[in-house]
This record gives sequence, structure tokens and C-alpha cells, in this order.
Amino acid sequence: MPLPGDPNPLLLAPFGAAIGLIGSVLGVGGGIFVVPVLVLALGVPMHQAIAVSLAAIVAASSAVASVNVERGLANMRLGVTLEVTTAAGSICGALASGSISHRVLQITFALALFPVAAAMLLKSRSSGGTAAVPPAEGPEGPAGAMDSDFFDPSRDSRVPYRVRNLAPASILSFFAGGLSGLLGLGGGIIQVPVMTLVCGVPMKAAAATSNFLIGVSAAASAFIYFRRGYLDPDLAAPIVVGVLIGSFAGIKVLYRAPAGRIQAVFSVFVLAVAVKMLWTAL
Repeated sequence: MPLPGDPNPLLLAPFGAAIGLIGSVLGVGGGIFVVPVLVLALGVPMHQAIAVSLAAIVAASSAVASVNVERGLANMRLGVTLEVTTAAGSICGALASGSISHRVLQITFALALFPVAAAMLLKSRSSGGTAAVPPAEGPEGPAGAMDSDFFDPSRDSRVPYRVRNLAPASILSFFAGGLSGLLGLGGGIIQVPVMTLVCGVPMKAAAATSNFLIGVSAAASAFIYFRRGYLDPDLAAPIVVGVLIGSFAGIKVLYRAPAGRIQAVFSVFVLAVAVKMLWTAL
């Protein structure tokens, strides 16, 4: 199907690299960038934009997950636990998307971004996004199965933390997965605030863990969009290539840069995107 604006692959690849960089740093997958740009700038139908976004999220997750696990940033036990409800929600969201109009999807997308922007901004002002609850046993080791620690080069020290409120986090993860399948968000835009604000996981560990788990949930819903014919390979291919390149660069930024400053700037951008998409849809 011809797309309005005849998007140039030479422009889409750098765009993909940018979202791969930001998505891997913040663990959000980049869906909040892919969908608005494709819909607002290129006139791509909402369902096709969501399908491309999900493909990009799978690529970004595949690129960075193994490196984050190797460096000890990703909490695998927490990620696998939350993945169960996230994947279930993602499939439900994808199945529901076919019966919802483009305009309703766009409004829902915009409204979902407002609380996320506020949560990220509040977290960025709390100890630069690195505050954590130390394990009950102290610095010698974690107390529970989900508790962990990681080395933060920006602080030149290890950061221990205790994972709290796993049950409510699992319920919220179902809705995060639903947003992934319904809106192409990847779920990370909700998962990162859930892990940091609800579970007490530091920003860097939350972003790395989110990068791991959003790929699986995005793949589950992307298959449904593919079966329905929404995924355009000519549009998705250059974006995915760019995402892969940007994701590898984002790994280095995530490992070394202070999380708080990046989060604050990002929250302002998310707010601007939300306002623009809501204004366009109304």
C-alpha cells in the first residue's frame, strides 16, 4: 500500500538510530517516537505505525538485552516474573486493536503519555534516578530472590536494591503489555515507572530490565499485526536497521551517564508529544 509522503529510507534509518539510542537508554523501546513521527509527519495510518513500532521494539530489545544481562544491569528474575503478565496483556491489546478506530487509538496514546511524563519527571528529581532500597542483609548480599545490585560507573560504586510490591507490579505490567499491543508503546514506557516507583528499582536497572522484557511482549503482539497485513516491510526495514545501530550506542550511554538528567529532558519531550498528538486528534 503506498504511503503518504513517500518516506525516504535514507531519512528513516537515522530516525531509527535516534530512537534506538533513546529507547535503549530509558528502556522504553522508542514506540513513543516511532508512532507520532510516522502518523504526524508521514501520514502513516495508525495501525501500520503501531506495527512498525513493535518491530523496532523487538529489534532494540534483541540488540541490548544480552549486553545488559552480561553487565549485571538487568534483573533477570524480576524481568521473567513481570513478563508473564506483560505478554498476556500485549496479546489482549493487539487483539482488541482491530475493533478500535485510528482516532480513538491516537487519543488513547496521547492520554497515556501524560502520567508517564509526570512520573518520570518526579523520579528524575529523586536522587537523580539512582535512589534504591538496600537489601535487608546490607551490602554483603541481597535478602530476597528478586533483590540484586549492579555497578554504576557514574557513581563508581555498587548499587544494591530490594524489590518491593511484586504483586501490584505484576498487575500493572498486564496493563503495560496491553498498551504495547494496543498502541505500539512497547510497554517500557509504563514498565520503567512501575519498577522504579512501585518496586523501588534504580533507574538504570529498571531500564535494562525493561529492555529485556519488552521485546518478548512486543514480538507476541507484532505477530498479530503481521498476520493482519499491517506491517509494511519497506517502511519497517530502514527503521529497524537504524534502531539496531542506535541501540548499541545507547548501551554505552546507559552504563555511564547519570540517569536523572536524561530522564528529566525525556519527560518534557514526552509531554510535548502527548500534547501534539492529542491536539491533532481532537
